[in-house]
Amino acid sequence: MSKKKTLAEKADKHILYQKSVQTADTEIEFVLQVYREINAAEPEIFREDFCGTALLSTEWCRQGNDYRAIGVDLCQDTLDWGMKHNVKPAGKAIAQRVTLLNENVLSVQTEKTDIVCAFNFSYCIFETRSLMRQYFANVRHSLEEGGLFFLDLLGGTATTDIVEEERPIEDENFTYIWEQEYYNPINAHIECKIHFEFEDGSRLDNAFAYSWRLWSLPEIREILLEAGFSNVRIYWEGFEEDDDPDNEYLTGTGEYGEVTEIDQQESWLAYIVAER
Repeated sequence: MSKKKTLAEKADKHILYQKSVQTADTEIEFVLQVYREINAAEPEIFREDFCGTALLSTEWCRQGNDYRAIGVDLCQDTLDWGMKHNVKPAGKAIAQRVTLLNENVLSVQTEKTDIVCAFNFSYCIFETRSLMRQYFANVRHSLEEGGLFFLDLLGGTATTDIVEEERPIEDENFTYIWEQEYYNPINAHIECKIHFEFEDGSRLDNAFAYSWRLWSLPEIREILLEAGFSNVRIYWEGFEEDDDPDNEYLTGTGEYGEVTEIDQQESWLAYIVAER
């Protein structure tokens, strides 16, 4: 009699990632809101760099029949998974407006787009200013006049600590675990991993591993401007008031607004928006 598989053995890491890390609907809502505010116009063509399973590209095309998306990623297996599990299940009307490219974001050539995004800190794989500038310049070249480039970045006083943080995923049978395994203050190189733990006690270790440079906001802003972008805006999450004196953590509202000055925090996630 064969041994019963554990929940970890039966799990699909891409599904786990999408349920615990990505919020495609709210991110697309944010991107659209900012574009409309800056340009007083409606965007149509969206490019998702490091698109992975193309969840954002698929969500973008749900916005209407005029919306088209291009996803770019180096991993063909992940693109194939995204096509099978995200793009095609969305229906033919949406699938025919999503194009997935197995190419390098440093050199990819696409039609001009209204928006390019690189989320989940994926672009931090470029650990030198020259490579980052090359990437940013290629993005700028691909944007229409008035086009916007969206990135996100993590930071805060705890970002360089060697830590493991757990977060149970609501209404699911697993816990998301983010591990900061290594940090070198000499070159800001950081190594992080994602693990998943299940209610039957099994674990999926090292489901995803990242080797990045922990860039700072001033550095990213400077390189964007060096690459030719005309302006760089920073958007920060608002926080709810908490009357509990024993609660040392702020509760995020999920709403992001443009800021030019902010107090340092233990942990933060900011959006960077560069105007062509």
